[in-house]
Amino acid sequence: MKSYIIIALLWLSIQTNAQVSMTVQLPPTGVLQKAQLWNILLVSASSSMNVFIELRVTDAETNQPVLTGVSRSILLNKGAKQLQAGDVSPVTYEYLSVAADRNANGLLTAGNYIACYSLFQESGEVNTLLAEDCLPFTVEPVSPPLLNSPADESVVEGNLPQFTWLPPTPITIYSDLNYTFTIVELHTGQSAAEAIQANIPVYRSVYYKDLFLNYPVSAVALDTSKTYAWTVTANNGNTFSAQTDVWTFKIKPVTTDTVAAVKYAYVQLKKEIDGSAITCSGAFQCGYTNDANDSTVIYEIVSLNASQKIVKTGTLSVKPGMNLLEVDFGSDKNISSGQSYLFRLQNRRREKWQMKFYYQKK
Repeated sequence: MKSYIIIALLWLSIQTNAQVSMTVQLPPTGVLQKAQLWNILLVSASSSMNVFIELRVTDAETNQPVLTGVSRSILLNKGAKQLQAGDVSPVTYEYLSVAADRNANGLLTAGNYIACYSLFQESGEVNTLLAEDCLPFTVEPVSPPLLNSPADESVVEGNLPQFTWLPPTPITIYSDLNYTFTIVELHTGQSAAEAIQANIPVYRSVYYKDLFLNYPVSAVALDTSKTYAWTVTANNGNTFSAQTDVWTFKIKPVTTDTVAAVKYAYVQLKKEIDGSAITCSGAFQCGYTNDANDSTVIYEIVSLNASQKIVKTGTLSVKPGMNLLEVDFGSDKNISSGQSYLFRLQNRRREKWQMKFYYQKK
C-alpha cells in the first residue's frame, strides 16, 4: 500500500513540474541593468500556487560566482505571467565578487556571464523545484574605444609621437578599465587589421590606464621608411571588452627646418613620472608654473641607466607664474650623447616636477 502512495506522489510531482514552464528574456549582448535579469515569463497549467525564483550569475571565463538573488513570494495563477523587477522585489542579493555593483538599478560590469534560474513552489518546509533555465549573456559597451590622434594614414613629425584615444561608453560598466596599446610594422600586401593579427609588435603596453601614450625613447626607434599600424583594446581587469579600429601612420623624415623648430620647443614639467619623454640637443628646455612664488628652485639630472646616478645639480632663478627654463649641456662631460636622463626640479614645498629626456649631441 505504501509503495502505491509513493508512486502516486511522484507522479503528481512530475505532473506539477510539467505544468509550469519558465522562459528567461535576456538580451544576449549589450549594456545590462541588474533589474533586467528579472524579465521572466511563467506559464502555468495548474491552479494557483505561491512560487519564488533563485538566480545565480557566474563569470563564464573563470566560472567564479558573481552574485545570487532570491525573489519574494509570487502568486502564480493558471495561465501566463510576465515578470519584471517590480514583480519580484524586494530581491535578497548576495554579492560574491568585489566587482559587482551593489546598487539595485546598477549596471553589470563588462564581461561574459551565465545566468541560471530555479523556480520553486512554496510547500511548507520543503520547497518543490518546478523549472530551471540557464543561458549565457555578454555585457559590452555601446561604443568601443575610438582612436583620436595621429589621424589614420597621417605622416607624423618626430620619432616619439603621442597617441590619444577616447574611452568606451558607458564607462560605468567597468570596474577596472585598462587598455592594451599595440604598434606593428605594416608589410607590403597586408591590410592594417592583418598586420595587427600576424606581426610581432614593435611596441606593446598592457594594463595601461591613461587615454594617451607618448612613444617611449627606450622602445625600438621608428623608421621613416616604414608604415606602422596601431590599435587599442579596452579590458575590464584581465578580460577583453572591445577594440578600436586599426589606423596607420608614417614618421616624417627629419629635415633642417624640423631640427631648427625643435630647438625652441619647451615641454611642460609634470609631478608624476610616466612613459613620456623628449629628445633634446645642446640644452634641455622646459616649462614650469611657479605657484609656490619661489625666487629660485633647485634641479638635478639623474641617469636612467643601471646606476641611477645623479650626474648634475644646480639652481635656477624663477618668477611667479609660468617660466620657460633652459639648462645647457653643451660643455658638460657628465651628460653623454645617446643616453636617457631624468630632469627633476624641486620647489620650497618639496614638490618634485620632472620629465625624462634623451640627449643627442649636436
